[in-house]
Amino acid sequence: MISRTSRFAALFAGLFLAFSMVAMDHAEARRGGSFGSRGMRTFQSAPPTRTAPAPTAPVERSMTPNTGVNSAARQPQAGLQRPGFMSGFGGTMMRGLLLGGLIGLLVGQGFGGLAGMFGFLLQALLIGGAIMLAIRFFRSQSARSPAQALAGAGNAQGSNAQASRFENRATAQQQTASSFTIPGFGGGSGGGSPAAASEEITLAQTDLNAFQQLLTDVQEAFGREDHAALRRAVTPEMVSYLSEELADNAQKGLRNEVTDITLLQADIAESWREDDRDYATAALRYESRDVTRERVSGKVVEGDDNHPTETTELWTFVRENGSNWKLSAIQQA
Repeated sequence: MISRTSRFAALFAGLFLAFSMVAMDHAEARRGGSFGSRGMRTFQSAPPTRTAPAPTAPVERSMTPNTGVNSAARQPQAGLQRPGFMSGFGGTMMRGLLLGGLIGLLVGQGFGGLAGMFGFLLQALLIGGAIMLAIRFFRSQSARSPAQALAGAGNAQGSNAQASRFENRATAQQQTASSFTIPGFGGGSGGGSPAAASEEITLAQTDLNAFQQLLTDVQEAFGREDHAALRRAVTPEMVSYLSEELADNAQKGLRNEVTDITLLQADIAESWREDDRDYATAALRYESRDVTRERVSGKVVEGDDNHPTETTELWTFVRENGSNWKLSAIQQA
């Protein structure tokens, strides 16, 4: 029978899980989650930066088709599954010892004076079996070691080459970032793993100025529910997501106001080109007065109108054929 302490622990764990799911759903509804498109890197994690050092999850909602390039890498391989407690060499010995102990117990209690002799024979058989299993185990390990050594050497060479490419990109990015004078912007950790048909690009001061301006324009247009301004600042896909959130607020009789946006710190995580499109992902830490009001009464139902809140997000911008930059994705950091 389950004790009272066990029932209380299970109930507490269930309540904690339910509360966490409610809080997570509320945060997702409040910020809309991570949505948009980052070209061929939509389903890749952006590199960490000083502004957003923690790993960032890939985009969750996107109109970009997932080709499944990274899905195979994320799934565990059947040949690398961790052996269970009763499998492998250790499991074989454990089963043998348990079986021997059980037989020894039965023999010792059920056969009287013959228990000593039977126990001695069983011990000898167990020791001999353990020695044979050990010999077979070490032989199999020695047979696999050359192939594993070759695989390890190949992996080490690949890791060293990848690290060298990463350091070269980081050095180039830092050299470029040293010429940026915009307050709050600093070099990121360099570009991430480049996609097959993309190349890294260098950003200029005018690009960073455009990103900072778009941060303010998009937030204020969203707070004003200005769909025309949103269409000028974001991609059509982002217009659909933001309009959906505005419509949901209107259906609930709410209005989300975002004012007094101030950029505190920003880093360029990666910037690259795909065909005739340029992409740039920036980690932005900013503060704003973000409140939700009732449309009729103007009462604040969420947020603090007197104190700004701080937010860190990853914004991806895109421009086509050298046109103006537009917001194409938002990810929660």
